[in-house]
Amino acid sequence: MSNKLSRLASVLTLGAGLLTASVSMAADNTIKVGILHSLSGTMAISETTLKDAMLMLIEEQNKKGGLLGKKLEPVVVDPASNWPLFAEKARELIEIEKVSAVFGAWTSVSRKSVLPVFEELNSLLFYPVQYEGEESQRNVFYTGAAPNQQAIPAVEYLMAEEGVERWVLAGTDYVYPRTTNKILEAFLKAKGVAPEDIMVNYTPFGHSDWQTIVSDIKAFGSAGKKTAVVSTINGDANVPFYKELANQGIKAEDIPVVAFSVGEEELAGLDTAPLVGHLAAWNYFQSVDSAANEAFVEAWKAYTGNPNRVSNDPMEAHYIGFNMWVKAVEKAGTTNADAVIDSLVGISVPNLSGGYSSMMPNHHITKPVLIGEIQEDGQFDVVHETAGLVPGDAWSDYLVDSAKLISDWRAPLSCGNFNTATNKCGGKGTE
Repeated sequence: MSNKLSRLASVLTLGAGLLTASVSMAADNTIKVGILHSLSGTMAISETTLKDAMLMLIEEQNKKGGLLGKKLEPVVVDPASNWPLFAEKARELIEIEKVSAVFGAWTSVSRKSVLPVFEELNSLLFYPVQYEGEESQRNVFYTGAAPNQQAIPAVEYLMAEEGVERWVLAGTDYVYPRTTNKILEAFLKAKGVAPEDIMVNYTPFGHSDWQTIVSDIKAFGSAGKKTAVVSTINGDANVPFYKELANQGIKAEDIPVVAFSVGEEELAGLDTAPLVGHLAAWNYFQSVDSAANEAFVEAWKAYTGNPNRVSNDPMEAHYIGFNMWVKAVEKAGTTNADAVIDSLVGISVPNLSGGYSSMMPNHHITKPVLIGEIQEDGQFDVVHETAGLVPGDAWSDYLVDSAKLISDWRAPLSCGNFNTATNKCGGKGTE
């Protein structure tokens, strides 16, 4: 090789080395945060706003100086309401992007899809949506409601306040509605409700033709007993469902609907006038009167540049989960997964209702339970609130096998499904 070519090769090698060092230094100066939410497909109606909420929270934390002296860098992916794709995108975030934690998923089937990935790669997932329980995984922190923090209190409210005796359990056909309804059926029967007074119906994601089903609900409610619909219908199928209720003249005073997956964001796409009086059970509503909530809603509208953008319950769950993660990282002094997992239990941060939520040993949090009545402006009037915070129960007391299980990820137990009858871990699968 000539001297000239040799010098050129040396310059190119040096340049490549400097570029690699520069990229490495840039990576060392940031902490990456994964955002795993559907921005297209049937669940985009609910999940897109959670992506935006996470970007706001990260931006606000960076204005405070970041974390451990580094800036937070969001990494957004779109699993497109495709459940297997959630696992691929989660792996991409952890293995390729090297994120320190992931905030995301909505449906339980998407969460179930990614669980093995987080366990295998030992990363952290903060899951912000109400779910069916029956799970406690070391790498997952469940900041949404378990059934005892939403479904059970909602049914208890309808029994006590509305005198409901007949029940329509209507859901989208996947694990969350099916397991939640299994728990609710067991609960209702334990309360003396006859099997013939329980109607169960499932429809696929994106279902649009509700005429026959709503007719069946109307007929079921004409038996002389007060009837209610408990809805675990998810995503954009809610729009035609509520429209058909109005088309067939079903009003809240006749057959109230209490929904677990309909909040302010979903109502923003509906004509709410015919829905006034129907209910939703959540742990937060935008209408909550507290200084913390007022500040959050104001910041949200300013961040989006849209005074009509609404907040909702899963956004608050991300708010709580993100702040818990920040506090745990600061406590651990590192983003190392094992250290942060150990630091998270016992962490308390403000919620938006004016109190504090704490991370429990079962990786669920404490939350108030609110029942809200739909108003014409798409907001909710809170008609019922639990007296205090309700701890999330990973394993339902109303299912025979689950009633024996507890979860505690602290040493020495370090188990998500400890069977109190056999005194062994792993009493039900390997969750």
